Amino acid sequence: MDYTEGIKEYIKREISILRLLDTDAINAAMNLLTETCNSGGTVYVFGNGGSAATASHFQNDFNKGISEYTEKKYRFNCLNDNIATVMAIANDIGYEEVFRFQLRGRLRKPDILMAISGSGNSPNVINAAEYGKQEGCKIIGLTGFSGGKLKALADISLHAPVDSMQITEDIHMIFDHLMMSLLGVK
Repeated sequence: MDYTEGIKEYIKREISILRLLDTDAINAAMNLLTETCNSGGTVYVFGNGGSAATASHFQNDFNKGISEYTEKKYRFNCLNDNIATVMAIANDIGYEEVFRFQLRGRLRKPDILMAISGSGNSPNVINAAEYGKQEGCKIIGLTGFSGGKLKALADISLHAPVDSMQITEDIHMIFDHLMMSLLGVK
């Protein structure tokens, strides 16, 4: 089987989406993350499925990758990483509460939320983002497709304007590695 044409088409499509990204929004997100770090705030990051893996990767890259080279240390907390907590909340309360429940009574004024949802409509992500807004926290929303509810709710929208979950998730990882390359990694 020759996949060459499909490979070329995927790469071409990815490049076309990269050209559409809002560099001002990426810059704003980087400045908000830096301000949050400097003020001692925590970045709560979360998502489902592939977005959960991206959230975990963000936490690693900021808490270790960037913080290794900076005097001030980033404080990322990935809400989907503790499977026992997530499953207990999902079982006892409901899956739509797995992130909001973990935020209740913990958010402080300098904290922000980094909510990741390819569709922008995951109920558990939206519930947490709405709660964060209610508590006065800024929201960085990472979305794809039309952006859904999360794009409208976010203070800063990092949006991949494409109807492909694979390319959306690729772009979300590019956001992470782009930020990492500019914020401290040598």
